[in-house]
Amino acid sequence: MSNTVSRADFDQVMVPNYGPAGFIPVKGLGSRVWDQDGREFVDLAGGIAVNSLGHCHPELVAALTEQAGKLWHVSNVFTNEPALKLANLLVEKTFAERVFFCNSGGEANEAAFKLARKYAHDNFGADKNQILSCVNSFHGRTLFTVSVGGQPKYTEGFGPVPGGISHFEFNNIESLKAAISDKTCAVVIEPVQGESGVLPADPAFLKAARELCDAHNALLIFDEVQSGMGRTGALYAYQQYGVVPDILSSAKGIGGGFPIGAMLTTEKVAKSFGIGSHGSTYGGNPLACAVAHKVVSIISSPEVLAGVEARHQRLVTGLSAINAKYNVFQTVRGKGLLIGCVLTDAYQGRAREFLKAAEKQQLMILVAGLSVLRLAPSLVISDADIDEGLKRLDAAVAELVSAK
Repeated sequence: MSNTVSRADFDQVMVPNYGPAGFIPVKGLGSRVWDQDGREFVDLAGGIAVNSLGHCHPELVAALTEQAGKLWHVSNVFTNEPALKLANLLVEKTFAERVFFCNSGGEANEAAFKLARKYAHDNFGADKNQILSCVNSFHGRTLFTVSVGGQPKYTEGFGPVPGGISHFEFNNIESLKAAISDKTCAVVIEPVQGESGVLPADPAFLKAARELCDAHNALLIFDEVQSGMGRTGALYAYQQYGVVPDILSSAKGIGGGFPIGAMLTTEKVAKSFGIGSHGSTYGGNPLACAVAHKVVSIISSPEVLAGVEARHQRLVTGLSAINAKYNVFQTVRGKGLLIGCVLTDAYQGRAREFLKAAEKQQLMILVAGLSVLRLAPSLVISDADIDEGLKRLDAAVAELVSAK
């Protein structure tokens, strides 16, 4: 098969900040993907929890196609119908009273952190500016968001980084108590830490965070870029915990593959973003909002949300069967269709070897750090695709174990 470009072109023309797989996907449908050579892959990666309804979902294709024939972009000098409809839907389905649209999770978190500081400045003075976040958290790749994220490897070589940021231990109430003060303007938490290994928060930890923020007049921010939009079995994970934040960031799955991010907040907090205080050229783009409205409408249905737990159980049962044969996982953890398989001591640091072995079996999976395999498939993946994906993972693990 003749191709105009190949994987080798990446190394010649792209900035080398990524190390993509050895094949190039060219077509997707549901939870199957085909590469340039026509090989069919099972997708249990979901574009890193982005393809929430799989590839080329017909209702998303229709929404995009319809909007593409109407209006693409007008800028924020004007508003547009798809943005207003999406904002209304998010307000209806969540705690939020106000919505800000942007293009990514990093942008949504950037807006959240800026708003938290501006709100504190407006209401309590300039000295109340400290942002607290968790060790090993991940909130984006802008200089501000990597600084808030608790992983030094992402800020090395990029200094000086923004100040006024401190970190505490995830799921450790005493660590948060020791860190928070009346100078704290916001506490930022992922209800399920994604990049650091798929770690769900303890309910008591989130409840304590809410109480501590209230006691110190600090805002509670939930980063639900990865855990949101049905991924855990609720529209947003905070709804399962019964702990309501002041600000929530959303992206990834909300667009089903089309780039869009959103920051949700209350009317009281939103007032600190007056005209001209923040913006995004493409934020609220009609194409993105039309697609996202369809995504939210589908995912928020009881049928889809209930199906997430059933698919979780099917995957976990299959993963347990694989582990019974090969003993490669210490534990399988996570919520809904965000699942982490923690490798045993014998395979610590070798997650990418499993990724490569899966690729050879025409299976797409993810890693979360050096020692955790991550699965984040479509929320509507079929039982047949789950079973075939598990079959291919079994073959990949068998090959890797035999080569040990």
